[in-house]
Amino acid sequence: MDSDSTAVASAESTDAPIESATTGPVPTSVDPSPRPLLAFDTRSVARSAAVVLALVAVFLLALWLWGVIGHFVFLLLLAWLFAAAMEPGIAWFVRKGRKRGLAAALTGSAIVLASLALVAVFGDLFVQQAADLVKSLPSAIGSAADFANSTFHTHLNATAITQNLQVQPSQLAGLVQSFGGGAFGVLSSIASIILDLTTVLVFGFYMAAAGPRFLESIARGLRPRQQQVFVTVADITSQKTGGYVVSKVVLAALSATFHGILFAAIGVPYWLPFALLVGITAQFVPLVGTYIGVLLPVISVITTAPWKAIVIIIFAVIYQQIESYVFTPRVSKKTMDVNPAIALAAVFLGAAIWGPIGMLIGIPLVAAGVAVADTFSKRYELVPALAARVEGSEPKAAEQISDDH
Repeated sequence: MDSDSTAVASAESTDAPIESATTGPVPTSVDPSPRPLLAFDTRSVARSAAVVLALVAVFLLALWLWGVIGHFVFLLLLAWLFAAAMEPGIAWFVRKGRKRGLAAALTGSAIVLASLALVAVFGDLFVQQAADLVKSLPSAIGSAADFANSTFHTHLNATAITQNLQVQPSQLAGLVQSFGGGAFGVLSSIASIILDLTTVLVFGFYMAAAGPRFLESIARGLRPRQQQVFVTVADITSQKTGGYVVSKVVLAALSATFHGILFAAIGVPYWLPFALLVGITAQFVPLVGTYIGVLLPVISVITTAPWKAIVIIIFAVIYQQIESYVFTPRVSKKTMDVNPAIALAAVFLGAAIWGPIGMLIGIPLVAAGVAVADTFSKRYELVPALAARVEGSEPKAAEQISDDH
């Protein structure tokens, strides 16, 4: 064998794998990469568990605190609205040369005295009519159901309706008894109402009288740029929200007055509670407030005097137009406007959080938020196509009109 063949043979013998009689070829190398293993770091697990438990504890503590101070926060919001409502009167007295503290005292005293005068004049009548209205609800519902069955050939069950609405005499008596809780319950309720009113008045007077000093004490803890933003937000909230509250109160009083005159003139029973209901719902329940307000007066007279129901509906429609085009522009010309959809959502949100009174404060709170958002948000001009749609015309038509002129 020559040298070349010997070299080839030695190379093949060197590169070829070693074979075993039982296991076959034996690999000459092993994969050095380790297999992945699942392992937990006990310190990381303990730290994560502690963070989760801490967040849960903070959340439960916040819920507990809200349950404890939620009612007080609600009273503070009412006090803030009372102070905001006094702001136009305070500004008028300040322009006349009065100090802010005296101006707040004069404005607040005038509001309180006017409220007491209204209670003294109409309080007994309102309570009596409201009590009679509650007692007459079952019979009124039965009469309305009978009228609908005979007129529109429906099959309404008055008994089932009163049971579902829980306005049967026994249910109303049980509700009154559970609410009153006897003489001690009545005294406790009166004391609680007096305490709440005192809290609202005291904090409202303080917020209105302190005014700039209160804002100054808060602004001192902020940086200069933050102070500017804070002052702007405070001014917008005070002016716009105060004017908004005052305008709604004035419009509600006008609506209640005119509807009350009509109800009393045509002989609608319980005309005073019905008039107040119309005035409040028309202003603080947008879009459908007027129709909700006149619904009960219409139901109360439609079975005995249908012409009165027709008169109420016609008057409500006419008055709503007069209010929209005559009263509202003059009363609300210096205040802001809130989108009806946003206002309606604020009503439901306020009612869900604080009950019926929350319906009244939901819109002013949203009004303040909208005023702040309008101040700090950017506004852009509409593109021609969208602007033409908003104006109710197409771009080509607008161009044609401009060319003709």
